[in-house]
Amino acid sequence: MTRGQVRRRLSVNWWQYFALALLPLLVSNSLFGDSEPLVPVLAMPFFIAGMASMFVSLKFFGGYKHGLIATQKALDTPEEPAAWTALAATRRTALLVASLPAWIGALAVFVGLEAVPLILLALSSTVLFYLYRIPRQLA
Repeated sequence: MTRGQVRRRLSVNWWQYFALALLPLLVSNSLFGDSEPLVPVLAMPFFIAGMASMFVSLKFFGGYKHGLIATQKALDTPEEPAAWTALAATRRTALLVASLPAWIGALAVFVGLEAVPLILLALSSTVLFYLYRIPRQLA
């Protein structure tokens, strides 16, 4: 597989994981957003947990950054395919962790979290996802 094909596949995977991150929030809010909250007192703790889950991503971003550096060093060497594979595995885990704020927001719909905090949780996952794009330097 050529470098361009690998980058294209990683780009498609990024969009798939992005949809996987935001779709539960959008679906749960559209289906259950108007229903009566189960335990309204838990709305603020869910929001705080969602925002705090952003910090879980810090550890995984460091691993992703090291994977990028290793991949860049391996370009045009026999180790390049293995470096791309390792980078994809590291990034897959990091993208799942970056989905946590939106997933917690999807659960918070059931306890009556308002629209603005839900948007903030979705935006925080979006910003984290933006960090995991493959830079142009690896083209």
